[in-house]
Amino acid sequence: MTHPAYNFKKLILAGGTTFAMLAVPMAVNSVTGLDLGVISAAHAAEDGGTKKGSANKGGAQKGSANKGGQGKGGSTNKIFRIPAEAEEDSDRPVWAGVKGGKSGGGGKPAGAGTKKGDLFGDMVVILRDAYGVPILDNGLVQPIAYVYDASGNLIPYVVDGKLQTIPYDPVTGDLVTTINGVAVYTAEVDLGRLSVARAPAKVLDHSLTEALTKLTTSGAVIALDAAGRLTVNGTAIDSPLENLALYKTYIATGTLPGVTVPTGFNPAALLAAAADKTGSISVDTVEYMNSILGIPSATTLAVMTSTDYDRYKTWKDASAQILVLQPDGVTYKVEPVNLYEAVFNSTTWTDPTLTGGADDFATAADDYLKVIEFVHDNGVRTE
Repeated sequence: MTHPAYNFKKLILAGGTTFAMLAVPMAVNSVTGLDLGVISAAHAAEDGGTKKGSANKGGAQKGSANKGGQGKGGSTNKIFRIPAEAEEDSDRPVWAGVKGGKSGGGGKPAGAGTKKGDLFGDMVVILRDAYGVPILDNGLVQPIAYVYDASGNLIPYVVDGKLQTIPYDPVTGDLVTTINGVAVYTAEVDLGRLSVARAPAKVLDHSLTEALTKLTTSGAVIALDAAGRLTVNGTAIDSPLENLALYKTYIATGTLPGVTVPTGFNPAALLAAAADKTGSISVDTVEYMNSILGIPSATTLAVMTSTDYDRYKTWKDASAQILVLQPDGVTYKVEPVNLYEAVFNSTTWTDPTLTGGADDFATAADDYLKVIEFVHDNGVRTE
């Protein structure tokens, strides 16, 4: 399988735009032609449901979640399945603030009151620009509003085709709990096993050493597997910790020490290989993770502004050897399957910002994650 080169595109930040929102809801439409609301809420909108809502007492209300955009089709049936890893996490950067009080719809960021957020508090989906940078209003982040649908799924609150953000109460400074009589909630960004990034630095340092030892062994042949993961002599580096350590190093420095990465390598695949196979990756996931990993914001911005992803070009000729259920409905046979058809149902991804950016990186990572899950669930096992 061949992946196209990881393309970089020079973009110019559009400045000078301000938002005024305090006691009234903000309708998110576009800024300098960019559909900003789609970026940070893209995964939830694609899902039709987000796992958790934060409301009232820090909000533990939950709606039933659907895995977003898995797009599994083709002639394959899954025969390997592991249960989703359910893991609570609390990883909010300091600027995202703390949860509100009893009537809070989520929480107020640092600077909105006397309380200061913990570094790893709960994180919510917020309004961001095309490059993943939070769009502030009077110095405060703007959480995107969510509501529960009739099936109990938490979905973005849309009015007249526009996403809404939750305003702050001008008296208490807390997020309001209703907009025009509609109960609204913040949506928690669930990192799952990516939460291991909170562990002491020595944990990832050790994993980095382990991964680089494999990659730099004399005579090692470095390539990519069908899901875009690095392989050494045909064996994929599939340890989540090792992939997360490699991701941190590559994003922070632009290189992997002593390693010449193969043509078509995309660092988004490293993040995907570190995440829950049954999870998802959004712009907020990427931004929060980079903050937790200690990657300088300027470095993250440089990566986001230079990323351009095309699902069709990446996967149209990609294939994997998997077990395919035969017409008899009983036996399976190892056959090559086109990943663009099997995983994405031959559906292209339309970039809402048209010019690349944070949504490109996050979508690339989420797509790699879908492929990793598909290959894992259907791939031929040798053990």
